[in-house]
Amino acid sequence: MHIRKGDTVVVITGKYKGRRGRVLRVMPKNGTLLVEGVRMMKRHTKPSNRNQQGGIVEREAPVNLSNVMPWCDSAGKPSKILMKRLEDGTRVRVFKINGETLND
Repeated sequence: MHIRKGDTVVVITGKYKGRRGRVLRVMPKNGTLLVEGVRMMKRHTKPSNRNQQGGIVEREAPVNLSNVMPWCDSAGKPSKILMKRLEDGTRVRVFKINGETLND
């Protein structure tokens, strides 16, 4: 997977098309990820040690990996990610649009 936790992505299709957010969690087994502020769902929870109050809690639902694209801040638009090998043999993620490396 080229998208990792902490990356900024934009939704490219579906009900939330155009929304941008940070990746909170990646689930490669399902091919889904959680994006901050995208596809919010209401969950009815019982009171517990963690949530003393209980009630209706809003949280993110998984978004399919094929529906998002990494966002390049310097270019100001979405771009694919390539894997490049440096001279010292390490692999880095690079935006295809401008060749800028992603911070890992």
